[in-house]
Amino acid sequence: MQVLITGASGFVGDHLVRRLKTVLPADGQLVLADRHASGNANLPNCKSIHLDITDADEVDRVIQSERPTHVVHLAAIAAVTAANSNVRLAWNVNFSGTQNIALAISEFAPECRLLYCSSAEVYGASFKSNAALDESALLQPMNPYGAAKAAADIMLGQMALSGLRVLRLRPFNHTGPGQNTQFVIPAFAAQIAKIERGEQEPVIRVGDLRNRRDFLDVQDVVDAYAEALLRFDGLPNGAAINLASGDARAIQEALDILMALSRVKIDVAIDPALLRSNDTPVVLGNAGRAHDWLGWAPTRSWNTMLESVLNYWRQ
Repeated sequence: MQVLITGASGFVGDHLVRRLKTVLPADGQLVLADRHASGNANLPNCKSIHLDITDADEVDRVIQSERPTHVVHLAAIAAVTAANSNVRLAWNVNFSGTQNIALAISEFAPECRLLYCSSAEVYGASFKSNAALDESALLQPMNPYGAAKAAADIMLGQMALSGLRVLRLRPFNHTGPGQNTQFVIPAFAAQIAKIERGEQEPVIRVGDLRNRRDFLDVQDVVDAYAEALLRFDGLPNGAAINLASGDARAIQEALDILMALSRVKIDVAIDPALLRSNDTPVVLGNAGRAHDWLGWAPTRSWNTMLESVLNYWRQ
């Protein structure tokens, strides 16, 4: 197996590389493709290459030269807030970049398998049902990030009908050590760590704490990605697969646990800048397909995951 990972130096990429090193055959090769150098490039059977997925010519050259058997496409503008602040860039990376990858594979490496890391944000307004959504739910994105991801998701589903070998994984909210503060749990944890060090007044600024999200530990997510790679040829081509816990937890609960782990007393203040006008009260997924097809279910505990994020920011 020659596995090329786009966005390999990112939050999920770092965890995925380390996971794949434990499950791939001994002669498996990892090609870590990113605009930045990967911290895992010195691991055995790994090499790091430059790749800007928005540059179609560069993508073509990389696919031709590396001849991967598998591509895990992680590279993206990964945060809703970042996509909102630069919509054109979000579409250029999340849709056009994905198109560049898929077209290059179709033309230069047609036997290559593509694992596309989509997002639960593609479901958008469908979450208003308050039900645990499975893969049959309508794609009704409510923000530029979700829209670009959904467009790429649909495009790849169509390309699968024309012969592209692809799976579309749709992970729900996931976090862990290394995630940046554009996401809610590391945003809380980073503030607590700063307060403990005396670098911030003892007040944590938050958005809407009533929203409920289906949270996963990033380690569980990369377990699913690895399993999908290993089982790829036995799965229906073009299939979409949710990754979810099936349990929607209030943001308030996450904050309460993190505050309880704090070494100092901290007050909480609502920051209007962190409130979203079109936010979704409940995000909840059904991952029955992942269980049946991948033998997958999340195994990491909620409290351990939160503590690991806090300890990362303390260090």
